[in-house]
Amino acid sequence: METYSPKERLARALKGEPVDRMPAISVTQTGTVEQMEACGAFWPEANYDAEKMATLAEAGHTVVGFEAVRVPFDITAEAEFFGCEIKDGTQEQQPSVVGHVVKTIEDIDKLKGYDLNEGRINVVCDAIKILADKYGDELPIMGSMIGPFSLSQHINGDDWFMAIMTNEEFGLALMEFSTDFSVAYAKKMVENGADTMVIIDPTASAQLIGNEFYEKFVVPFHKRICDAMRELGVTTVLHICGDTTQGLALMETCGVDGISVDQNVDAATAVGNVERAVIVGNLDPVNMLWNQTPEAIREESQKVLDAGIGLLGPGCGIVSKTPTENLQAMVEMAKNHKY
Repeated sequence: METYSPKERLARALKGEPVDRMPAISVTQTGTVEQMEACGAFWPEANYDAEKMATLAEAGHTVVGFEAVRVPFDITAEAEFFGCEIKDGTQEQQPSVVGHVVKTIEDIDKLKGYDLNEGRINVVCDAIKILADKYGDELPIMGSMIGPFSLSQHINGDDWFMAIMTNEEFGLALMEFSTDFSVAYAKKMVENGADTMVIIDPTASAQLIGNEFYEKFVVPFHKRICDAMRELGVTTVLHICGDTTQGLALMETCGVDGISVDQNVDAATAVGNVERAVIVGNLDPVNMLWNQTPEAIREESQKVLDAGIGLLGPGCGIVSKTPTENLQAMVEMAKNHKY
């Protein structure tokens, strides 16, 4: 069989086309302290400076061995862009959203007219351009963003889950706003060189809100992003946290190319629950990748591979204290696997 470049290999794998072997990638965040020490770019600065962000993303390739580069490392830039209060992260911990800005439809209107050339959104896009200029001919350039449902929750706060059930007009209005932004942001990342788009929508789970609300408040909005990316020739991967087993068939109706599942999902069951989407995952980032040995990780990786997983990777974002040798064990297993 023909040997493919990492860029070609991932694109083909996500489309279900034949490849020479499995790509070695992580669709979830890749930054670790050991990588920071190796490359000299540290959190929290690497979340706010395009050069440092690109340098740390590059370390995922040059230090760990991932066959892709991916930014950013957290899911708060979008909420920060709209004025939400952010708790700063540290060298070991990502920032978090602690304040919210929307309670009414009128509040949504106040957020319109934004400029994507401002704030950390622009920093992420600049980092993508740096990476694309250096690696774009050979490696996949992954852009990542929080999905519109979780962004709506960040903007609205803990009232969001009640809002979609008791105030449909408000809920749909905020989803329309968040999705318009998501599509525009994704297109800007593509303009800067991204060729793969990862949608991290942690709270958009049918397990949490039920199939009826998932079909109304999630599927059509994810579909808009996937459709926009497909028009640009960009593959998409969706990650939703928790046990998404029962919702996988519904999740793939948005047209996403890959679905990343976490460690609470049985890999073989996940593969059997979808018709077309490639299943990505699902090594436990805490109990396996962080706290086990390389040999244990190889053994667990083989179990996941034997279950028919489409792309081997972490079940969620990599923990910052994860040893490089543990990640390299996962990378090795992926590179040695032929479908």
